[in-house]
Amino acid sequence: MWKKAERYCLYKKHHDMNSKSYYQDIFKVTEQQLETLAATALSHGGDFCDLYFEHTTFFNLLLKDGVVSSGGFHTDFGVGIRVLKGEKTGYAYAENTEMGDMLKAAKAASAIASGTGTEMAYARVADRRHDLYPMQSNWRDMGADSFLPFLKEVEKEVLSRDKRIIKVIARMSDSVSDVMMYNSLGELTFDTRPLGSVTVSAVFEQNGKTENRSASRSFRMGAELIGPGLARELADEVVRGIDDRFKARRPKGGSMSVVMGAGASGILLHEAMGHAFEADFNRKGQSVFSDKMGMQVCPKGVNVVDDGTIAFNRGSGNYDDEGVPAQKTYMVEDGILTSYLHDRISASRYGVESTGNGRRENFRYNPIPRMRATYMESGDADPESIIADVREGIYVDEFSNGQVKIGEGDFTFFVKNGYLIENGRLTMPVKDVNIIGNGPQALADIVAVGNDLKIDNGTWTCGKEQSVPVSCGMPTVMISSLTVGGE
Repeated sequence: MWKKAERYCLYKKHHDMNSKSYYQDIFKVTEQQLETLAATALSHGGDFCDLYFEHTTFFNLLLKDGVVSSGGFHTDFGVGIRVLKGEKTGYAYAENTEMGDMLKAAKAASAIASGTGTEMAYARVADRRHDLYPMQSNWRDMGADSFLPFLKEVEKEVLSRDKRIIKVIARMSDSVSDVMMYNSLGELTFDTRPLGSVTVSAVFEQNGKTENRSASRSFRMGAELIGPGLARELADEVVRGIDDRFKARRPKGGSMSVVMGAGASGILLHEAMGHAFEADFNRKGQSVFSDKMGMQVCPKGVNVVDDGTIAFNRGSGNYDDEGVPAQKTYMVEDGILTSYLHDRISASRYGVESTGNGRRENFRYNPIPRMRATYMESGDADPESIIADVREGIYVDEFSNGQVKIGEGDFTFFVKNGYLIENGRLTMPVKDVNIIGNGPQALADIVAVGNDLKIDNGTWTCGKEQSVPVSCGMPTVMISSLTVGGE
């Protein structure tokens, strides 16, 4: 059951992933056939079409209380064909690359997009190929017997840290995706995307009460990801702060200053602000930022970035899923809203270049504007001085279960880990707290940005209509006033 040779029948061990012939061999398609499919897709008069070929191999293994609880692998393979005509999108896919089935999909997409409408122009993009995630050890060469000892080492390291631990769950997964993209402009791009992830959770018991903590890492890299160093790092993180978790109480609520810790707090930036910068929401007038391009939305000195070029980052891509090369995009620069996050459709509507944010879950979905690695750049404040300046407030460094209204910008987030700030000092650990606010107002109310930007490399996944891997980050940031839901 665990022989990887059986699950990767399409994989050639000796290959050149920088060669288009490798991808054409995988998908059994010639350039002439690509041209024929594009012509068929445009047969009803579309403005633009693209083909997205994908071969992805997945593997996962779950260790629960020292026993393999579940595991498996599968292969996904097929092509998605999209046709754009004015405001219409036609989309169809085939779960194989037989020419007859691909032609049926091309005809179906063409028919869906047929009709009258304002013609839109789509321009070629310069190909600036990156190599952001070279694999030293390909996941496809590994067997499950390579991973089980690592998960057992993770479990051992965690159990050695704290005698109150009563349960450990360790999970790892990997995927490798071969992708080839072609469009009616004649652009042909290809990429192989690795992704490895490890998560560990522990349940602690003390005096009849239980608490749990989790830690995870996820990178676009090969099997060189796993090893003793990662096991120790995850174990250290999963027990960190557990004493305060048992002591935590629900504080008195109200409007107060909130200091967000560096790193995982970036999920609030992603959810409460980042989505509102995605161009589809703005193009349709659904975002609170739809009429704010070029306006001051943050204090001067604040820079908010969405970046697809961070080496080995979970959210990065040599190309997006429309064949546009990765780039770093400043959404907010020196406090001014300077760019939305564009796919090819919104870029055409706005008359700008795509920012490389057209992403999709797999070949069964059409691409839409999505974030990659979203973060605020460092400022010049010392993190300790930021806390010292707060007379009464709350410090938070771990959020979950956020909800956001894109149109109004209102958000609420549950705080998993935090502390009261009293007279410039962190005091009582807190729990069962909600942070409530408004995205644009929160941006405007930033009063200090720390010099300690940290990108959080956990297993973040964004679920806007489709699931895609992302990452987030933040320096220590103080917002002058948010509503804290407590007693």
